Amino acid sequence: MKRTLIPIGPYHPLQEEAEFFQLFVEGETVVDMDVRISYNHRGIEELSSRKTFDQVPYLVERVCGICSASHPIAYIQAVEDIARVQVPDRALYLRTIVLELERLHSHMLWIGLAGHFIGYNTVWMWVWRYREPVMDILELITGSRVNYANAKIGGVRRDVSPDLYPEIRKAADAVVGPIELVIKAVRDDPVLRARLKGVGVLKKSAARAWCVTGPTARGSGLHIDVRKDDPYAAYDRLKFDEVVWDDGDVYCKFMVRCFECLEAVKIIHQCLDQIEPGPIDAMVREIPPGDGCGHAEAPRGETFHFVRSDGSATPVRHKVRAPSYVNIPSFKASCVGQEIADVALILASVDPCYSCTERVAVAKDVSTGKVLWTHSDLVRLSREKTVRMGGK
Repeated sequence: MKRTLIPIGPYHPLQEEAEFFQLFVEGETVVDMDVRISYNHRGIEELSSRKTFDQVPYLVERVCGICSASHPIAYIQAVEDIARVQVPDRALYLRTIVLELERLHSHMLWIGLAGHFIGYNTVWMWVWRYREPVMDILELITGSRVNYANAKIGGVRRDVSPDLYPEIRKAADAVVGPIELVIKAVRDDPVLRARLKGVGVLKKSAARAWCVTGPTARGSGLHIDVRKDDPYAAYDRLKFDEVVWDDGDVYCKFMVRCFECLEAVKIIHQCLDQIEPGPIDAMVREIPPGDGCGHAEAPRGETFHFVRSDGSATPVRHKVRAPSYVNIPSFKASCVGQEIADVALILASVDPCYSCTERVAVAKDVSTGKVLWTHSDLVRLSREKTVRMGGK
């Protein structure tokens, strides 16, 4: 059968950002795929080196609007690793509350979009309606619905009044009924099951080989969750289940996110039960020389930040690895063998954030088309600079 090339992107109505997927199909079946990322290079890591340590959280929370708590927390923990900071307990609980409210906001956004992709716009509209109280409570306790600007090195910038605890509980509890209704609908509706079950299977071995993370990994049977594996914030004091489904299809990824919403509600309640009055800031004044690493379990998976300090007011190196950077290439394992009609949903099933994956693969002269540096050259130059900066 003749092989046909179907390009998706780099600009396409399906994608809110620019990425390029080439589908090689025979008839209606995808037989091969090429994934090309890094159409969005915003220079976040370079910009970070021009800002003070305290300014960088405002920058990295804009790496992704849906992960605007996770990225600052990962960065802040990397800096706290360098400075050996002991963060006050109250601040740890407040960080956890915002992180789990963000998980609710992100997962419910994805569930709504999943409904939209398979033609169930009622699911989209209703889930987003029930997501609104979560956004409202985030605005109430941080001042913003998206970029929260509340975490800082050593703690948090603003306290949360105990008078708001009932409102936080109410907002969290309000999503339980709708999520349980969605779970029941997906389990009982034969059309939904047909569109989700057995579609876009990412086998456990493939998930491990592609190094996927977050719900993409847990939907394929991998027990990977930073909150459990290397607890941060207040997670080591809380009881919650790691949601893992084994079949690796879109149905499993859907269920992982739904049940993680219910676990997020449990976590928020425990934080409010355990939090006690006290300071919210360790008052860090300077950052000594050194290297630090920090990571967080963002809604899409592990977000990793590396920071190097030379003792000045700004980082000399800041490296970011978002979960989409490893999750998106796994499309090649989950799309091959599937029908063209299912590709959009499979692409959406990992909840991709394309701007998070920014990397430069090659540098060329746009006027002549001549390649100036290949990827290997850029890696070599990067390593040489690291050595000059005193690294290994």
